[in-house]
Amino acid sequence: MILSVEGVKFTYGSKKILENVSFNVNRGEVVSILGINGAGKSTLLKSINKILKPKKGTILIDNFDINKLDGLKIAKKIGYVPQRADGNYMTVFDTVLLGRKPHIKWEISDKDIELTYDVLKLMGLEEYALRCTNELSGGELQKVIIARAIVQEPQVLLLDEPTNNLDLKNQLEAMKIARNVSKSKNITSIIVMHDLNLALRFSDKFIMLKDGKIFAEGGKEIINPENIEATYGVKAYVDAYNGIPIVVPI
Repeated sequence: MILSVEGVKFTYGSKKILENVSFNVNRGEVVSILGINGAGKSTLLKSINKILKPKKGTILIDNFDINKLDGLKIAKKIGYVPQRADGNYMTVFDTVLLGRKPHIKWEISDKDIELTYDVLKLMGLEEYALRCTNELSGGELQKVIIARAIVQEPQVLLLDEPTNNLDLKNQLEAMKIARNVSKSKNITSIIVMHDLNLALRFSDKFIMLKDGKIFAEGGKEIINPENIEATYGVKAYVDAYNGIPIVVPI
C-alpha cells in the first residue's frame, strides 16, 4: 500500500465538501475518482497533495503523514497535474525539466537532461521542445504539464481531468501513457475523470463520490446501471465491445 486516506473531512466555511472519506491504494494501481461536478473530486486530490488542508483526517504517503512533510519532500513523492495551466515564455523543454527541481541539489545533471528528453519522446513532444509554452494549443500544453509531472519520478501521480482540451486521439494517448507509466515504473496514478468509458478502459479501481462521501468503491463491477443512476442521476446501461465495457446513457 502506498496511499492511505482515513476519515478526511474538508469544509469551505460551513459548507461540507468531503465527509469521512477513507480508502487505500496499492503501488502501480490506476484509480479513477468519479462523480458529478461539485462532488469533491478536485478537493480530494488537492488534500492528498497538501494544497488544501483537511479539517479532519489523516493522509499517509508511503507511511509518511503528509502534514509532517515539507513541500520539497512532498514533491519527491507526489506529482500533480491541475485542471488548468497557463503557458508562458519558457520553452517546452525547460518547463518539463522543472519537474526535476525537487531532485536538483547544486546543478542540473546529465540524468535530469536525459530523463527530460525521454519523457518528451514518451509524450510525443520532441518537435515542440524549443517552442514557448504560450505558443501551444490547450491540448499540447496539457501534455507538457503531464510530462512535467512524470519526469518528477513520483510515487503517486495525481491527475485532475487530464484529458480536458484533448482530442479523441490524444485522450487515448494520454491515458495509455498514464497507465503504462504506472505499470512500468510502479507508480500509483489517481485520476479525476468525467468520461466513464475512458475510466473503464484504463483504470484498475474506481471511487464514486456523491455529496462529498464515497458512494461506491471497487473494480469494474461497481460501474453498473444502479450506481451510475444514483451517482449521476442518469439512466444508462453497461455493455461490452471486444471485451471493453462501455457505458451508454439512455
